[in-house]
Amino acid sequence: MQEKYTPADVEKSAQDHWQATDAYKAVEHAKDQHGNDKKKFYACSMLPYPSGKLHMGHVRNYTINDVMYRHLRMNGYNVLMPMGWDAFGMPAENAAMANNVPPAQWTYANIAHMKQQMQAMGLAIDWSREMTACKPDYYKWNQWMFLKMLEKGIVYKKTGTVNWDPIDQTVLANEQVVDGRGWRSGALIEKREIPMYYARITDYAEELLDHVDNKLPGWPERVRTMQANWIGKSVGVRFAFKHTITDGDQLIDDGKLWVFTTRPDTIKGVTFCAVAPEHPLATFAAKTDPELTAFIAECKLGSVIEADMATMEKKGMPTGLLVSHPITGRQIEVWVGNYVLMTYGDGAVMGVPAHDERDFAFAQKYVLPIEQVIDVDGKVFNPEQWHDWYADKENGRCINSGRFDGMGFADAVDAVARVVSELGLGEKKITYRLRDWGISRQRYWGTPIPIIHCDSCGAVPVPEKDLPVVLPEDCVPDGTGNPLNKHEQFLHVDCPTCGKPARRETDTMDTFVDSSWYYMRYCSPGSTESMVDARNDYWMPMDQYIGGIEHAVMHLLYARFWTKVMRDFGLITFDEPFTNLLTQGMVLNETYFREDAVGKKTWFNPEDVTLTLDDKGRPVSATLTSDGAAVHIGGTEKMSKSKNNGIDPQAQIDLYGADTARLFTMFASPPEQTLEWSGTGVEGANRFLRRVWAFGVAQAGRIEKSVTRKLVTADLGDSQRALRREVHKILQQADHDIKRIQYNTVVSACMKMLNTLEAAKLDGSVVSDAVITEGFSIFLRVLYPIAPHITFALWQQLGYAAVHGDLLDAAWPQVDPGALEQADIEMMIQVNGKLRGSITVAKGADKASIEAAALANENVQKYLDGTPKKIIVVPGKLINIVV
Repeated sequence: MQEKYTPADVEKSAQDHWQATDAYKAVEHAKDQHGNDKKKFYACSMLPYPSGKLHMGHVRNYTINDVMYRHLRMNGYNVLMPMGWDAFGMPAENAAMANNVPPAQWTYANIAHMKQQMQAMGLAIDWSREMTACKPDYYKWNQWMFLKMLEKGIVYKKTGTVNWDPIDQTVLANEQVVDGRGWRSGALIEKREIPMYYARITDYAEELLDHVDNKLPGWPERVRTMQANWIGKSVGVRFAFKHTITDGDQLIDDGKLWVFTTRPDTIKGVTFCAVAPEHPLATFAAKTDPELTAFIAECKLGSVIEADMATMEKKGMPTGLLVSHPITGRQIEVWVGNYVLMTYGDGAVMGVPAHDERDFAFAQKYVLPIEQVIDVDGKVFNPEQWHDWYADKENGRCINSGRFDGMGFADAVDAVARVVSELGLGEKKITYRLRDWGISRQRYWGTPIPIIHCDSCGAVPVPEKDLPVVLPEDCVPDGTGNPLNKHEQFLHVDCPTCGKPARRETDTMDTFVDSSWYYMRYCSPGSTESMVDARNDYWMPMDQYIGGIEHAVMHLLYARFWTKVMRDFGLITFDEPFTNLLTQGMVLNETYFREDAVGKKTWFNPEDVTLTLDDKGRPVSATLTSDGAAVHIGGTEKMSKSKNNGIDPQAQIDLYGADTARLFTMFASPPEQTLEWSGTGVEGANRFLRRVWAFGVAQAGRIEKSVTRKLVTADLGDSQRALRREVHKILQQADHDIKRIQYNTVVSACMKMLNTLEAAKLDGSVVSDAVITEGFSIFLRVLYPIAPHITFALWQQLGYAAVHGDLLDAAWPQVDPGALEQADIEMMIQVNGKLRGSITVAKGADKASIEAAALANENVQKYLDGTPKKIIVVPGKLINIVV
């Protein structure tokens, strides 16, 4: 047996063995040794974007999954752990422009490199199920599903608002807009209305919300709350302000300006209406008002991100148009507001400055009336200053509202709804914050939308037999729009309906489409006749999904929606895709930077910085190692490229081995909490593994001799029983913790167990050897899911495999209740409630003998004065003597 622990050799040997035996290939309906079906368990990590190399967040995520896989497999489960690549998207186009190579070339090279890194980690991945989103055999089914959804009306086309770069002549994603300008050109971004495809996720809003409460008990509460808030169910009233504004001979929007409000109790406080810059009333008014035309043009410059809209300065301009209040008939001014989106609701809002903080600020800015219509007992309304109670719907009562005076919120909602309904001008309505999913992207590197545009036939779906529409992989984006518009071979095609020359759609699908169902494709690898097949019925729904909290809303929501549509199409039978969800915490590291005269920061990697510490080991200053000049200590933040504080996992593997990286990431923090990187912590993990190896080497002789012998507990002496009891007690805790995914305390248990085994003072007898052999076999099996390579090697080399089989399928150790039993127990003695000593008595000793032993205790006798009044014995714990 090799004396020194050399991770590279140990890990290569283990990985070669696993690869040669195809150890992680999962099959449906696997049988146990008795011929019975194993219980299935599908554990899946969110698939990575192939950016070029793994980061420590990947290492943590996949190790959590791997520990779960190995533990469950040892417990007799048929476990699946697959992997794939979220390979389409904007980063590949950006990299292609920077390197002048096709995104496909960059993507496939990155996949190959990252796959090697995953294999170096020893992950239990079934690579036969690998999927890659940018390959036609996968995205064919995106296209097939799109056509089915289009046919059923779940996908439809309408005008949508996008970010338009007028110099690069292209649509930009929200993250490509920096301070209102294009990330490449620096041009002021315009809002443009273009035709786009949408998926009717709002048709499923109520079911999505209901299932958050009733079908996701295995999800973290905060994620369920985030899902519910994003769906955002609101009960209110949709009603119309009538008007007689005509464009030519035609009433605009049939003479009605529609709005929706969740505060119909404030309807009498409306003092203005605001419409979106694209609203028909705004367009009409601008025809004769150059200033309004200019203002509308200004509004079209800027972000379409909802968060930006909420925080930007609210600007407006009057249109000169008036609409009629539906209840009072009062004439209400119509304004154009830069904060109103045409794509949200009806593109118009009612302004109630007295009871809405945004409207209050707008009214003060433009000197509009502020009229109180809600009162709260004991409060005094001041139209000069906003107070939060102005918007209090829980305690408010209607005033200055005629027939609604005195009503609380709920009664007023119903009353207003009834009145506007009787007038034919509205009704009570449920709305959702959730908007239909815009799935069109005006970019190249994505799933082609399977539509052909014909001058004679219009938009024609690609026939199913012609799928997939293959994306050409030779394009190199240059920042001047979608290169598909210049790709003649892709672009020009005959119309499937009339045969005339036609043109392919060059928009591609949102990459959230790719990630909405990939986990099901893992279950049906190689299926050519359908998206999923009967194998999917075996594995799904997924038992455990693992990923970052940053995906808690959009990805999970779209995946849930996509699942329900597949169910409605008869492809699957379940409602929700993920039974349990674990959102692992971020990996943090220190940050260091220098700042130039204009405030621009340059960030330096922690490995390139030298720290000066105080006498308590706390950093007091830092310098860049290369030049010795000072750098600022920026604090601990999430590892990221932007802060240059990432740690290369491969460098850690090369230096210490994969087991060290795995052990540290599992030990440093519970899986759901943030993990702070520590170089000394990594070194400590490596020292522990070296101790493990050294113990195995030191005990090799006695283990190899006794591994085939059966341990006879009746032959054990006191010290041997004590050692075995301690090992099984630690095992009991580790077993509890690993089942509840608290892997950090499982590592702690391993450390305690090794300490116990190392400290054991045993003779060289056969019985002692048997206890050490059993104890180390338990230790190796508990540590194995976390550090599989070193434990595999020791298991093989010490002879355990010859007796118990491959560690991969060795049984998880079971606590022996007999080992936990103690012949003698220690009991504390209190005198008048204060601890005064202890005694050791035989387990099962009667009350009289316990009392006698307690009274005879030398230390206790100092506090006795005559016969005690009472002696209370708590069996197995303590004796309280009352004097």
